[in-house]
Amino acid sequence: MARSVIVPKARKRSQSPSAPARSTRDRAQADERFAAPAARTREPARRAIRATILAAIALIAVPRGLAAETIQSALAKAYADNPQLNAQRAIVRQTDEGVAQALSGYRPTLSATATLGEQFTNTTEIFPPIPPILPNGASFSIKGYTTPRSVGLTGQQTLFNGGQTGNKVRAAESQVFEARETLRVMEQSVLLSAATVYMDVSRDAANLEVQQNNVRVLERTLKDTRNRFSVGQVTSTDVAQAEAQLAAAEASLHAAESTVMTTRANYRRIIGNDPADLAPASPVDRLAPSTLTAAVAFGTAHNPSVLAALYGVDVAQLQVKIAEGALWPTLALQGSIQQQSYPNIIQPNLFLGTAQLSLSVPIYQGGAEYSAIRLDKETVGQQRLNTDQVRDQTRANVVQAWGQLQAAKAQVEAAIRQNDAATRALTGVRNEAMAGQRTTQDVLTAEQVLVNARQSLIVAQHDRVVASYSLLSAVGLLSAETLHLPVSIYDPAVHYHQVRDAWFGVRTPDGR
Repeated sequence: MARSVIVPKARKRSQSPSAPARSTRDRAQADERFAAPAARTREPARRAIRATILAAIALIAVPRGLAAETIQSALAKAYADNPQLNAQRAIVRQTDEGVAQALSGYRPTLSATATLGEQFTNTTEIFPPIPPILPNGASFSIKGYTTPRSVGLTGQQTLFNGGQTGNKVRAAESQVFEARETLRVMEQSVLLSAATVYMDVSRDAANLEVQQNNVRVLERTLKDTRNRFSVGQVTSTDVAQAEAQLAAAEASLHAAESTVMTTRANYRRIIGNDPADLAPASPVDRLAPSTLTAAVAFGTAHNPSVLAALYGVDVAQLQVKIAEGALWPTLALQGSIQQQSYPNIIQPNLFLGTAQLSLSVPIYQGGAEYSAIRLDKETVGQQRLNTDQVRDQTRANVVQAWGQLQAAKAQVEAAIRQNDAATRALTGVRNEAMAGQRTTQDVLTAEQVLVNARQSLIVAQHDRVVASYSLLSAVGLLSAETLHLPVSIYDPAVHYHQVRDAWFGVRTPDGR
């Protein structure tokens, strides 16, 4: 009958009185066999730990190329080439045309007419044409074909319309300013997304290197454990624990590779090109107000979302004045000239010229104009409430970004201390394990603690930089000018002045 035998661990076997004692020569040979491999294993591991911590602090590995891409250059590319941002710029250019259209109300309107036709006439004339017709009166008939033709020019200039034209111009200008602030909102959103995805790629690349290094360390640990098992220092359980830990690390490595692929795709979507060697990024909170109170005050006054809402109130108020202008009379000067040839069969030429003042006084149009005024007044109230809501949301965003930034700063400091302590702990556990005072599981646990500490430092560094950009965005300072990006700044006023006073022309300023 077979009998199962449980082999105790080497450390317990050496301490047990009943365990067979090995000779001094066998013990020396075993020590000699493992002293050199263990030393060779510990020293590369220490170097790998130190290198990985430095990489984690920088969020990325040492650049492999001489010209690493910086976050400044990445943001500049997004600012210049992001399609979402360029589409918003096109919307601003469309809004600029509203001012030119409103200004057309100050200008005269001219129209030309021309007619050409074929006419048959059959008429009888009586002379004299005044009754009573005398018996000896004369009459004659006219019959024949003519080709009547005419050309004419008509013009009209509005002199007064209740101030509607002026209010329409001011409303269009306010819409332009609102569109510019909305463009600033989009610029901040794109720049924040670009900074975030830049740090995401850096974070995930650093995490991938941590996972790769972890797999290499665990492979050496497994090899060392198998060597120790072959001489009876550990049991098969220790080998199985090392194998399980290595399998888990390989699974984490594959997950990290997948995450890197996703963030690289997002990088290309936002920045416009694939990420290459990314240089370490620095926080930019030095550009933001130094206190929470100052940040809140600045954000609620200068955030583009707040300014856009305020311009929306201006537009709504001017719409009320435009609607009220419909109740006023309209005075216009009209003039026309017309040259006719053969307007009838007996008249070869006719020239007409007229000039007149036209006054239109609205009396009652069914009440629609009064309803429009009431509607626009309600819109003003709604826009004011919307402004209050936007201002409150901006304040909340500033406070949230400020809190996240302070927390990220503290997390970075704590993560650095955690990494230092975890590194020292792993070194100690390895040494104690070689002396038989620690198990393989203790070593694996210490290694996992260090991996977690490295990941925590990577995430903390990532959050520290992203939070600084979020704070700039919340207070309204995240712009190409503030960041001094190496890019040509887009000025929406250039297109505005190009089209504002354009009286004619169908080509856009860029030649389309």
